[in-house]
Amino acid sequence: MSAEGRPDIWPDALRFAAEPAPGRLALALRALRRPSRLWPILLTRLSGRRLRAAQRFIALAGAYHHLQWPAGLVPAVEPAAALAAAGIACVAPDAAGAVRIAPDGDAIVLLSTDGQQIAAGASAAIAAAFADPDLHALYGDALYRQGTSGPWLPLLRPAFDRDYLRSVDYLGPVIAFRRSSVADAAPIAGADALDLALGVADRFGSTAVRHLPRILSFGSVGGGEGRQASRLARLEAVERDLRRAGEGGTRVVVEEDGVIRLDRPLPEPRPLVSLIVPTRDRLDLLRPCIDSLRHRTDWPAKEILICDNGSRDPATLAYFRTLEAEGAARIIACPGPFDFAAINNRVATQARGSLLAFINNDVEAEAPDWLERMVREALRPEIGAVGARLIDGEGRIQHGGIVLGTGGLVTHGHRHFAGAAAGYLGALRATRSVSAVTAACLVIEGQKFARVGGFDASTFAIDFNDVDLCLRLNAIGLRTLYVGGTVLHHRESASRRPSPEAAARHRREVEALKKRWGPLLAQDPHYHPGFDPDLSTHLRLCRGWTGQEPAAPR
Repeated sequence: MSAEGRPDIWPDALRFAAEPAPGRLALALRALRRPSRLWPILLTRLSGRRLRAAQRFIALAGAYHHLQWPAGLVPAVEPAAALAAAGIACVAPDAAGAVRIAPDGDAIVLLSTDGQQIAAGASAAIAAAFADPDLHALYGDALYRQGTSGPWLPLLRPAFDRDYLRSVDYLGPVIAFRRSSVADAAPIAGADALDLALGVADRFGSTAVRHLPRILSFGSVGGGEGRQASRLARLEAVERDLRRAGEGGTRVVVEEDGVIRLDRPLPEPRPLVSLIVPTRDRLDLLRPCIDSLRHRTDWPAKEILICDNGSRDPATLAYFRTLEAEGAARIIACPGPFDFAAINNRVATQARGSLLAFINNDVEAEAPDWLERMVREALRPEIGAVGARLIDGEGRIQHGGIVLGTGGLVTHGHRHFAGAAAGYLGALRATRSVSAVTAACLVIEGQKFARVGGFDASTFAIDFNDVDLCLRLNAIGLRTLYVGGTVLHHRESASRRPSPEAAARHRREVEALKKRWGPLLAQDPHYHPGFDPDLSTHLRLCRGWTGQEPAAPR
């Protein structure tokens, strides 16, 4: 039986592999439901603009993983003699499932399990990487399949991220360690690689664990029959890591999909959060947004600040008066041409809360705990901006974090995938580091926002102000975090109207982003270079990428 539609036979991190992808006929029928959008796509394709046509078709019909690995690109097996010559000793769990690493022996130990083969060339690549004395653990990419004859699934992993790894075990089972760094350790059986990698990161710092974007192993993957035991082992490993980090009071929960959620303690009393919502009329959008902030947001200490950018509709003005009479919101006049960055900056200075939550007027909350989840992360000293999973009006992913260097500049992660999708390696549901998040729903401590001067209104009035803000926060050591368990709905740009002036301004802001952040835009550190950069992220492999190209650890 095909693996599609059978999430029970895949480990938690690979649940995305069970999500069925519709065939060409199903996609065509879906597109035909909107012929007014389909005909321009056909004309674009006939004019020779194939990439543009493909991008528009995905926006119309939806995005799905197309990641089959060509059988001809499966590497040969690395001879045992090559591993020994490189000073690498293979270590596997014993009959009881435990891993023990003695202090004496080859300088590098390579953890593996039954069913895994080391790819030809891996020994030299691993040994070369460990020439760096600051490297203590190294993992690469892999090819997996169910059984011995199914299609190969490429697992192209992200750079090391402790938050992500605590949520989803995207590492194992093959990973190399410097022996002296893990000798005599007693890792938790069933989560050996995870436990050892987290321990190395705690002892030597996160940069001591790195990813090599190259296929290092291939083989069969275990089914879901040991899923419960695996989850318990992961839970124990994460709890151990939290105790090491001085966060033993954190509540650890395994969600139904296997993603681990961390509920860090909150201060008492709860800090005030200022919810900042810019608008100009559009009561049809604004009222559901405000209702969700008032009645479907269970954070006890919040204030709503509506930035009125010249509303004139009598119904909108009456709604403002009602909100103020009820003490439900403050209306702050922000006249003049619409300038998203300047408006938010201005109102942020009038906010009373120690945390700021920037919310578009076309966003609606779903689960009442959305703000609590984001605040728990935003209060961490090392975290800057925090973003959420946003679902568009068609029930598809609108935002799953922002990926640099894709779509010609930047792209929202997993754009147009199904709203309930797990995401590649659980990325849509995990809490993880990203380069940037959208300001359509962004939470940050006020003092951190002020520390970098807020949004850059002089350069990015409308577009990319959120990307620029996050990159400036990242540059001073404040990481940007995406919280996949937080879900809201976003009817993107429903309140904006296209115009020649807007197009010209967009072009200026594109050039400004390239000028300021050009080197970073070349390749997102959280995204794998083996993916095609031109379509929705994680959709298909980059043409010509074999997984055997020379690569440096990252």
